[in-house]
Amino acid sequence: MTTTAATNTQTLEEIQDFKGKYPKQLWYLFLSEMWERFSFYGMRGMLTIFMVDKAQLNMNDHDANLQYGATQAFVYTLAFVGGLFADKILGFRKSIFWGGFLMILGSFILAIAPKEMFYIGISFTIVGTGFFKPNISTMVGSLYSKDDHRRDAGFGLFYSGINIGALLGGAICVWLGKNYSWNAAFSCAGIVMTISLLIFIFTKRTLGPIGLSPLAGRFTASKIRMYDIMVYAGSLLIIPLILKLVSVSQYTDLFMYIVGPLTLIYILYEAMKYNKVERQKLMAAMIFIIFSIFFWAFFEQAGGSLNLFAEHNLTDKVAGLTIDPNVINNSSNSLFVILFSPLIGLLWLWLSKRKIEPNTVVKFGLGFLFLGAAFYVFYYTRFFADKNGITSLNVFTLAYLVITIGELCLSPIGLSIMTKLSPKPMHGVMMGMWFLASAYGQYAAGLLGADMSTSNPNATLSEKLISYTDGYWHLSIYAAIAGVVLIILSPLIRKLMHEVH
Repeated sequence: MTTTAATNTQTLEEIQDFKGKYPKQLWYLFLSEMWERFSFYGMRGMLTIFMVDKAQLNMNDHDANLQYGATQAFVYTLAFVGGLFADKILGFRKSIFWGGFLMILGSFILAIAPKEMFYIGISFTIVGTGFFKPNISTMVGSLYSKDDHRRDAGFGLFYSGINIGALLGGAICVWLGKNYSWNAAFSCAGIVMTISLLIFIFTKRTLGPIGLSPLAGRFTASKIRMYDIMVYAGSLLIIPLILKLVSVSQYTDLFMYIVGPLTLIYILYEAMKYNKVERQKLMAAMIFIIFSIFFWAFFEQAGGSLNLFAEHNLTDKVAGLTIDPNVINNSSNSLFVILFSPLIGLLWLWLSKRKIEPNTVVKFGLGFLFLGAAFYVFYYTRFFADKNGITSLNVFTLAYLVITIGELCLSPIGLSIMTKLSPKPMHGVMMGMWFLASAYGQYAAGLLGADMSTSNPNATLSEKLISYTDGYWHLSIYAAIAGVVLIILSPLIRKLMHEVH
């Protein structure tokens, strides 16, 4: 990718000194991320349904949950690695380009032979997402000066882009797979990822110096090119390893047991380079990260156990309309985010004017309380079931409304708070760390989903209903406890955050 001075039409100061609510560059990143999220959430929504399809991988629910957790865990684990290489070698622009290219390649491999080349295609998309996902979020943070009060609004808009893409991808791809062909579904994911990458390529010149190689000015162009090639080659060479790890659950377990402790040691090592105040802020960031693991372990049942619950145990009627329950499962959360995100934002503003807005930590706690309430509603669907174990899609959808309110209390804040609490040289790494926490959440989600499901291939739908809803009852209790603990600890955590709000 070209990084010559000719592409830098604005200085960083000029970009950050924008007029109005949003910088124009945010809209370009918004569009690129929107289509990338279409591809990502389209793939996410298809995974378990594709795996249990008798004509495809023919897995039982237990194994499909484990496989889903492993696949998603590696997506988010590689996001940490992608953030690290962007910070140290490639810069954000080259990372996004390379990640997008690998995601496109993986999607079309799956489109050609979804059953025969499933793990190969998934491995390409895992590595590609690792380079793409953390770095475009970090570039959004770079559009704002440190004390710009418009930063949260910018991340809020960016988050809307994520959910527009998730809404479209989650609904369209699984519908194509179930009603036409899995080849068409995976092709759709590849086409929209191509659109995402083209938007980024044609608008990157507006970003000025944002996202250029951190090695520029320190090394010659030929040496920088050599380092770039080494990263590209290394990411290709690791694909067979990822394939092996993701296809054998025991290897996934071993990897997750090792990478977490090593990452914590690295963060502690980096933290020692900074002063006491910066270390305390990093400590606060780590508390948010640890609690987010639990949040995503519960929330990400959406792609695993809840997706299978929707496939087996729900009617196809919601609000008088006939809709595939998997489409509702994969898209209702995003629809509710788009509808209610502005309202929640206005609520925070209204409370702020009256000086009673909850602080960031309390909002995190509220997120868990709503999460617990949502899983109680998922549990409560059992009381609407008929004698065959088929229950109400209306009640199921109501649970997604509740879970969305919890997500809106937590997730947009998380993207913004990582850049606020971490020193600038660690922005990419800490954003990657936020996604690594999601990796452990995804991994735990697979384990929880497998534990809730039955491995009995002859289980009745009523037995599946009881098995899953028992699990949702337990998750509701654990989420409520986490929320109460966070709210109690909020004064202590606020002290560690210093001036950051």
